[in-house]
Amino acid sequence: MSWLQVKITSTDSQVEAIDELLLELGALSVTVVDAADQPLLEPDPQTHPLWDQAIVIGLYAEDTDQTFLALQLAAAGIATERISYEQLADQQWETAWMDSYQPMQFGKRLWIYPSHIEPEAQQDGVIIRLNPGLAFGSGTHPTTRLCLEWIDQVELSGQTVIDFGCGSGILAIACALKGADKVYAVDHDDQALQATENNAQLNQVSDRIVVAAPSQLPAVKADVLLANILAGPLIELAPSFVDLTRAGGAIVLSGILNSQLTSLEIAYSKLTHLQGHASHEDWARLVVETA
Repeated sequence: MSWLQVKITSTDSQVEAIDELLLELGALSVTVVDAADQPLLEPDPQTHPLWDQAIVIGLYAEDTDQTFLALQLAAAGIATERISYEQLADQQWETAWMDSYQPMQFGKRLWIYPSHIEPEAQQDGVIIRLNPGLAFGSGTHPTTRLCLEWIDQVELSGQTVIDFGCGSGILAIACALKGADKVYAVDHDDQALQATENNAQLNQVSDRIVVAAPSQLPAVKADVLLANILAGPLIELAPSFVDLTRAGGAIVLSGILNSQLTSLEIAYSKLTHLQGHASHEDWARLVVETA
């Protein structure tokens, strides 16, 4: 049996209406994926934001009348150039989303492997297994890359780490795999905490990762605090981050546009010693040491 897959590029405000329309037109399933690897960084509590640009995918039986679908979508005001159609062979639809996820290297020895690809026997380095399809980051965004490259080059054995705004848990898992004794993965969003738990189990580091909402985080003194969120919250949370980090510990900040870096440096220079920054594309990473 084959399947007809319909993809429609959408904005956040249009996703729900397109989802409902595809189901009304007989879709067997509808999924929503990111159109540009935009991270959803630390959303407000109890909110579930979507990407600015998303792709709504409807799956139909092979005998669905494509002409009829096209007419109905046009009647709903959806421009033709935003729609694509594809015939999927039997069972291909179950794994089609995997095609774009390939192993990625960060720094010298840190790798992310999607869960459907087995590392080669001779693969050297620290390997993170990630379940693609989760809505909280896959490692390809520059902010995540900058954090992973920092993790790759430091010694974390026996240390306590806080990953604030953990999303899919990539950074927390990387730290655990590099030997961190305890990692607190913190996020406002219950979906992010569940994604982190799932990926921690996949990587067999659940015993060293504690997932928690910010209000549940104990009064620890971490050796390292990672925060890949947004510039505004990073500035507001500066005193709290310092309180959560031991003297001489490192605070690694990302989710910062290059144009926002100076504001972050000013805010943190009052509380810490600036250690340096790095940039990738339009994004920056700032590392500070607590006094």
